[in-house]
Amino acid sequence: MLTKVLLILLGLSIILPSRSEGPHVESENGPSAHDDVYGPQPQAAEEKLLSEETKPTLSGPHSTLGKLPAATHILNSILNNYDHKLRPGIGEKPTVVTVELSVNTLGPISILDMEYTIDITFCQTWYDERLRYNGNFESFVLNGNMVSQLWIPDTFFRNSKRTQEHVITMPNQMVRIHKDGKVLYTIRMTIDAGCLLHMLKFPMDSHSCPLSFSSFSYPESEMIYKWEDFKLEINEKNSWKLFQFDFTGVTNITETISTPTGDFMVMTLFFNVSRRFGFIAFQNYVPSSVTTMLSWVSFWIKKDSAPARTSLGITSVLTMTTLGTFSRKNFPRVSYITALDFYIAICFVFCFCALMEFAVLNFLTYNRTKPRASPKLRHPDIRARALMPPRASAHQHPDAFVCQIEDSDESDGEEGPSCPAQQSLSPGGIQNPGGCCKWCKKYVCVVPRCEGSIWQQGRLFIHIYRLDNYSRVVFPVTFFFFNVLYWLVCLNL
Repeated sequence: MLTKVLLILLGLSIILPSRSEGPHVESENGPSAHDDVYGPQPQAAEEKLLSEETKPTLSGPHSTLGKLPAATHILNSILNNYDHKLRPGIGEKPTVVTVELSVNTLGPISILDMEYTIDITFCQTWYDERLRYNGNFESFVLNGNMVSQLWIPDTFFRNSKRTQEHVITMPNQMVRIHKDGKVLYTIRMTIDAGCLLHMLKFPMDSHSCPLSFSSFSYPESEMIYKWEDFKLEINEKNSWKLFQFDFTGVTNITETISTPTGDFMVMTLFFNVSRRFGFIAFQNYVPSSVTTMLSWVSFWIKKDSAPARTSLGITSVLTMTTLGTFSRKNFPRVSYITALDFYIAICFVFCFCALMEFAVLNFLTYNRTKPRASPKLRHPDIRARALMPPRASAHQHPDAFVCQIEDSDESDGEEGPSCPAQQSLSPGGIQNPGGCCKWCKKYVCVVPRCEGSIWQQGRLFIHIYRLDNYSRVVFPVTFFFFNVLYWLVCLNL
């Protein structure tokens, strides 16, 4: 019996070493016997490497999918007992809202409606202790659909006429919640805001268009606004639509206004703009000045050409009237006179005076009663002087007179009536020469040739027949000095 047991143990000891050495030998002889054949052992090693590479990749989505339930759990936990109808810190301290503004587009500015359009991205930041959480997430970004579940400041723009919120392709608003309870709310909107334009110095005017906002229902004791170090991002490379204006800068003020519902903190931004002068100059100033100068052409036209001078004067006056009306076409109906209105009015006065100058000259020269002289006394190269007729013949013929013939040594290029002076006798009395008043006689000479020097007895005599010569100098010089004074005053105000 003992012998059988020993034989069995001996057989097992022989069989077990042979089995353990078999694979080892195969693995050693495999590569040597099959060097050019892709054996099973390298293939198994490659599959092992591929399995090791794909294992983390497969585990990646599972780890990501594992964070999503965690984020949902955190969001549900902070919103579970959250009441969005109550502001943060109610009954303890006022809520501080930090404001930051980004201007996307500014303009156009409507002068007629006194308003301007602005496209902004409005950012508000505050702390809400009810939204604190613990986790690996630093912040949550929520889309516009979640805004209604959170408390949002009821900020409104006080001087807005129309406000548009952008909703394409989704509502352009976003909420970011940080783990310490900080909330960032961003919204994009386009606002048509009122801007009171003071047009007294138009078109050399500058304006400050305000954009003011405050809380609608929370007074200063419950909500306080402050700037984020007054951060205002202005991207002028965007398609700004100021057209006639240049952007010169921005300023801000903070004030408190009292209303029947309480004292509210109001934040106001002022967008400063100045008008570009080129457009107005070519549309109004240049045509007005040129039309005024054209009215002076009549001073070089002969007095006998009444139709030409009259039509030129009337055309100039009507043109100035049209320019004045055109300048007010797209202009608010203000009750004061602007700088442009004053300039056009002065140009209108110059054109009207040029027309009246010819009317005065024509009246004093040709509209008097013509003398009844004999045809043989009329000659183009002679000058006549009227003399008083004898007293006897004057009673018989009250309107009779005698012209004394003189050689015309000096004509001065002037054309006048055949008799320079006339005395018509009538039973009512004697008229002064030329029909002028006594005070006019001291300063005005109505005959082609005045006796004595221009300065006579300390008085300046005006030769009516030389009125065109005076106008050729007086009108341009006066208009030049007016322009110098006008631009000095307007540009220095």
